[in-house]
Amino acid sequence: MVEVKGPYLGMQIPEDLCFNTDMGRKCFRDYKGKWLLLFSHPGDFTPVCTTEFIEFAKKYEEFKKRGVELLGLSVDTDISHIEWKRQIKQLWGVEIPFPIIADVPDFQVANFFNAIPPGTTATVRMVALIDPDLKLAWFALYPLTNGRNIDEIIRVIDAVQTTYKHGVATPANWRPGDPVIVPPPHSYADAEKRLKEPGIECKTWWFCTKKI
Repeated sequence: MVEVKGPYLGMQIPEDLCFNTDMGRKCFRDYKGKWLLLFSHPGDFTPVCTTEFIEFAKKYEEFKKRGVELLGLSVDTDISHIEWKRQIKQLWGVEIPFPIIADVPDFQVANFFNAIPPGTTATVRMVALIDPDLKLAWFALYPLTNGRNIDEIIRVIDAVQTTYKHGVATPANWRPGDPVIVPPPHSYADAEKRLKEPGIECKTWWFCTKKI
């Protein structure tokens, strides 16, 4: 069998993978039973990363409302993380409330998520949404030069959590309150039944939506 290397959706995150942060030693097992958003950045004291961390901090309560813990990652030391956080507070007046993994010297977390491209030594802008069973629910990569849209990250979290809770899909540009897509039936008989189901609006048997 060909070995499939991660990251891939549904990939199990090892709960015994532990790491140092600027807020103490942690392991992925500490996040079991919770939603976790892990996001990497190329390095501390860099302009784009600074804007991202400020925005993550400003939206911190929005993540908490959704039961999502935040966890940063770079290949800098915990000392570097501490001083970067202190300067962000001094210069922008923003407290960074979440831990940042100090993934040195072995880069074990970054390597597990393939967040360091070949021939480079910096982590890309990776986003990994990990579900309460420690499985990868969503994964994205952004270029080093372009900051992430935090509102879009929250929108995706809303969509993924809605799918987990209700077993439905969400259309393009979906936001909470919009109709969701009902998974299509897989038999002729169920296709006929679908068109008669109450509370569902269908364009045709394979394209039906409903409000939740």
